[in-house]
Amino acid sequence: MHRPVDLARLHGLSVQAIRNYERDGVIPAARRTASGYRVYTDLHVGALGAYLALVRGYGYRTAGVVMRAVDRDDPESAYAAIDAAHVQLQRDRETLATVASAATVLAAASPSEPGDRPLPVGAVAHRLAVTPATLRKWERAGILVPRRDRFHHRVYSPDDVRDAELAHLLRRGGYRLDHIAAVLHQVRDAGGPEPLAGSLAGWQERLTARGRAMLTGSARLADYLDLRDPF
Repeated sequence: MHRPVDLARLHGLSVQAIRNYERDGVIPAARRTASGYRVYTDLHVGALGAYLALVRGYGYRTAGVVMRAVDRDDPESAYAAIDAAHVQLQRDRETLATVASAATVLAAASPSEPGDRPLPVGAVAHRLAVTPATLRKWERAGILVPRRDRFHHRVYSPDDVRDAELAHLLRRGGYRLDHIAAVLHQVRDAGGPEPLAGSLAGWQERLTARGRAMLTGSARLADYLDLRDPF
């Protein structure tokens, strides 16, 4: 048998956190003594370890969905939530690969020639399958810096179009506008792809860490399921 403080000390948590997890249904309800004190078992220890490991790999929302589904004897819903998270991780990996390939091509693109004609905002929007309003939003965020013609219309040079294409790929990869702006500023200031390469390397490291944490979370969940149903 375990007291709330025992579970709390095991993971460096507060006793109130253990009570909150029980209240939220991510660990089973505790048995109460005649005097009203909570009593936990090895099953609760396993549930807490599984939940915290799932949080590190899948995030609070998915971890909560999984543990509540298990607690109501609905393992299929738990597996579905885990499967969906792995599908998203694979999509993120594919997006990263696409961005990295495209960034290499864009960074290595030939510099614009004096005779290259700038494009109006509508043409660039059509090329990227976005709205002109989206391009204007990116401009306000500092991502794009098109010049204005004598009629005060936005015009995009070949370099501006390259930046717009790269921003579009990064946006699809889940980057915030402020981060995209910082990356493009670095690329423009440095005159090369090195800052972008560093950003993508960091993205890869985060995906790798998430994948490893998912494996650990899944393993702790399997251990917990064995405790619930040893046969």
